Amino acid sequence: METQQKALFIIFGGTGDLAKRKLYPSLFKLFEKGFLNENFAVIGTARRPWTDDFYRNVVTESLVGVSGDKTKIADFASHFYYQSHDVTDVAHYITLKKLADDLDAKYQIEGNRMFYLAMSPQFFGTIATHLGSQNLVTKNGFNRLIIEKPFGRDFESAKKLNDEIANTFDESQIFRIDHYLGKEMIQNIPAIRFGNIITQTLWNNKYIDNIQLTLSESLGVEERGGYYETSGAMRDMFQNHIMQVVSLLTMDMPKEFVASEIRKEKLKALEAIRILKPEEVDANFIRGQYGANKAGTEKAYRDEEQIAPDSMMETFIAGRLMIDNERWSGVPVYVRSGKRLVEKNTEINIVFKNVEKNIFGTSDEHEHLGKDVLTITIEPDERFRLTINTKEIGQGFNTNKTNLDYVNSPETKANTPEAYEKLLLDALNGIAINFAHWNEVAKAWNVADVILNSWHNNDDDKTIFPNYLSGSMGPEASAKLLTDDGNYWIYNPEK
Repeated sequence: METQQKALFIIFGGTGDLAKRKLYPSLFKLFEKGFLNENFAVIGTARRPWTDDFYRNVVTESLVGVSGDKTKIADFASHFYYQSHDVTDVAHYITLKKLADDLDAKYQIEGNRMFYLAMSPQFFGTIATHLGSQNLVTKNGFNRLIIEKPFGRDFESAKKLNDEIANTFDESQIFRIDHYLGKEMIQNIPAIRFGNIITQTLWNNKYIDNIQLTLSESLGVEERGGYYETSGAMRDMFQNHIMQVVSLLTMDMPKEFVASEIRKEKLKALEAIRILKPEEVDANFIRGQYGANKAGTEKAYRDEEQIAPDSMMETFIAGRLMIDNERWSGVPVYVRSGKRLVEKNTEINIVFKNVEKNIFGTSDEHEHLGKDVLTITIEPDERFRLTINTKEIGQGFNTNKTNLDYVNSPETKANTPEAYEKLLLDALNGIAINFAHWNEVAKAWNVADVILNSWHNNDDDKTIFPNYLSGSMGPEASAKLLTDDGNYWIYNPEK
């Protein structure tokens, strides 16, 4: 039997889409695997006037397709309780405390509490303040606050939010969820880098020419138009997911594999990323917004629901990051992310330098040696691929590219815990390795703010939207960003 934890989960936003799609299935998996047993309970809160029975039916329905064990599901759902709750009303926290204390005694939870804020970030500070002032934070067990993105809209708002939360919770109790950090292949990056003498030796500017990161989505904003119109690709993807992955790719090896040492090295990597001057933004970052596709079967962003007809919000970003330290000086890190692109794919490409001397010649009879590339595909496949030069079959010594390929089987993928399941278990056990520290969030905002301010506060901006077709790989300027350096996007499904 796996190690069991005792905990009371209080989910603010318990009727929302995130709770139903991710949290309840993930908690059930932990229950099914024995990480949670009898000594746990869940309180769902939201404005809706639901009963416990209605709430349990919602939880049960969220598990359709997750499990066919009706007895197990019923046992799991019996641990769920509901309170209609206005997060701004002090009286509701008094009621919530009574229910929490009663459940603590009923399930012998020993004061361990997990507060999950699965709702609008504008209420994070208010909720944290009331949890402290109304004594929902216990003195006899652990108390952990789990926060969804976005964490602020810029550095100033993020700092204000962090200061509010810090009045009740210290940094060791705060778990900022970035679900990319729960993905299996993202968690493989340290193993690839530091667990192999080949990569550990070559992972620097002496051997690596450039690094590329693509987070491609085939869908548009769908029903998230209201959120996206206030966020955009920069806030939605760059400041959190992209910067976290870049820090894992570029950090130095930690002294040991513990949260404090890993966070220390990630922060050093983020601090080394060059913060652009306003006049440098246009040469290093481009933005885009999708239009309709050629056939007219996909709507333009401006035609989506809850989107202004003249919106200047970006749905695509691409950029060149430079890292000013000894390991990475001169190595560009190219990043891009966008909606309504060719296909859904998240991929890292480590592009190595050419051999210094090509003994196979450069005449018409011989191909130039291509650059070696290590590809890590995060999703939808889970794949490692090393592309190297080999001899063509037959006479002569012409070279071509060969892939050394490994992909996780469908069976392996099916049995791999989902990102939220892994992150919830980490938070339950107090393991902070795969969560963002405030200092990391702050440094990421420092980099992003200059770009956002240049885009959204520049009266002279001549950007014309839309500037890419749905079903393409974004604006042409995205490719030019690399070709200007003599490089090109390795991942190119349009090719």
